[in-house]
Amino acid sequence: MRMEEIFPEANDDLQLSVWDSEGGNMEGPQGNIQIDDSELALQDIFGPKNTCFGCGPSNDSGLQVKSFPKGSSCVAVWQPKTKYEAFPNILCGGIIGTLLDCHANWTAAWHLYKQSNSKKFPYTVTAEFSVKLFKPTSSLDPVFMTANVSGSSNRSVDVKAKILSRGETTVAFVGKFVAVEKGHPAYGRW
Repeated sequence: MRMEEIFPEANDDLQLSVWDSEGGNMEGPQGNIQIDDSELALQDIFGPKNTCFGCGPSNDSGLQVKSFPKGSSCVAVWQPKTKYEAFPNILCGGIIGTLLDCHANWTAAWHLYKQSNSKKFPYTVTAEFSVKLFKPTSSLDPVFMTANVSGSSNRSVDVKAKILSRGETTVAFVGKFVAVEKGHPAYGRW
């Protein structure tokens, strides 16, 4: 499936949400979303020893994405650093892919956890993903990410995500994530 079929609004240059970098809010179709400093991210609750470069709380050199469930979505706010720029004031595309991959993966794991009767949080990995960069993403302001489940089975979850920068959708993402079992290298990593 082509990215345009999944995110038709991106081709219309439609502004779906507005990011207010001063107050840390996102206003859009789902209302006003705030992330309180007292909230614990999924990564801190279920994977405090995770060393993943993108989302591991234990990786001091990593990006340390923090994902928060909000209604039917998971949201994240991340502050870029100069070392992650492709060129002055613009975030590197590889870093963008990593941010969305990790955020979407936690969205998928959260979905599977809520769907199951198990008390154990699932270990999930990326099966595939695609990123479409519509516009440059500023490295001067916080990056807002939102992700939603678009389909799932018992062990597999499809996720759509996007990045909002300076009030515009700059990146769209689609990915498939699967829960792994004992014997897989990622099992027990959190």
